[in-house]
Amino acid sequence: MDIAAGEALVDAIKPLARATARAGADTALGGFGGLFDLQAAGFRDPILVAATDGVGTKLRLAIDTGHHDSVGIDLVAMCVNDIVVQGAQPLFFLDYFATAKLDPTVAEAVIRGIAQGCQQAGCALIGGETAEMPGMYHGHDYDLAGFAVGAAERGQTLPRAESPVQPGDVVLGIATNGLHSNGFSLVHKLIADHGLDLAATAPFPTNQSLGTALLAPTRIYVQPSLAGVATGKVKAFAHITGGGLMENIPRALPASTMARIDIVRWPVPPVFDWLAAAGPVAPEDMLRTFNCGIGMVAIVAAADADVVTAALSSYGDSVYHIGSITARASGQPAVAIENAAILKPDQE
Repeated sequence: MDIAAGEALVDAIKPLARATARAGADTALGGFGGLFDLQAAGFRDPILVAATDGVGTKLRLAIDTGHHDSVGIDLVAMCVNDIVVQGAQPLFFLDYFATAKLDPTVAEAVIRGIAQGCQQAGCALIGGETAEMPGMYHGHDYDLAGFAVGAAERGQTLPRAESPVQPGDVVLGIATNGLHSNGFSLVHKLIADHGLDLAATAPFPTNQSLGTALLAPTRIYVQPSLAGVATGKVKAFAHITGGGLMENIPRALPASTMARIDIVRWPVPPVFDWLAAAGPVAPEDMLRTFNCGIGMVAIVAAADADVVTAALSSYGDSVYHIGSITARASGQPAVAIENAAILKPDQE
């Protein structure tokens, strides 16, 4: 590895890490491990919650367009959103950046995005690893992985055992700002099949280039979700990632229940209409591949829906009442989508 380039990168990112400082964290870089003091963070009897993830083939867009700032936000989002669904507060984050030959400018842009994501999530960037691996990667390619740890007081994690999800509960959905970080293998195929130029205006309503529109970073739901947790009324959350609504909502449901979701209850962003038509991609495949406009789901008692909606929207997010919980009979799916034909490919 180019030792001088590595040292220059560490010096460049030290102020980025310091900007993510929070109670309990020492964000000074350069040690063999990052330290975090749970007691200083205010926890008395904490349960730790850990998550790890990557950005997937969305990285190809960043590399091909030369726009590296936002994928760091994606990396943080994919980890911390999985932590907050369990009612936990993200505390610290570490990253892994691997490439064929270290370009400090690119690496700094990526880590700047990671630091920005950490600030949005309220967690500290306390360390990471940069690896130069010419035998594994080629050209300008690089890969990312992220690792986050959060905590909740014992007995406060979600789903709530003392108040389980049951028929009659309401399903609330928090809007996305685009594709987030899932389904990009299909997106790349459609771009190649249609010979699209990432620098050209996007083929769906937006004032951005196709590359810029597709690189919109994953929404970090930590602040609105913790506001929902603070009401004491949220029974369960589901982070809508790969598998879409169909496969992520069931992770928050008891086996005896199902969610009935009506897709007309929220505005489906134009990028999904384009994807359905460009494939063409059938509605059932859209719903199992993409978030289709809903990035986080909260399940609450019907009497608490207004209070939780107000909390979830307190940071500017759009929140919709997208469905309800009913009893699940033998042979029924865990999620039923009404009006899925809205996503029907336009064949005209």
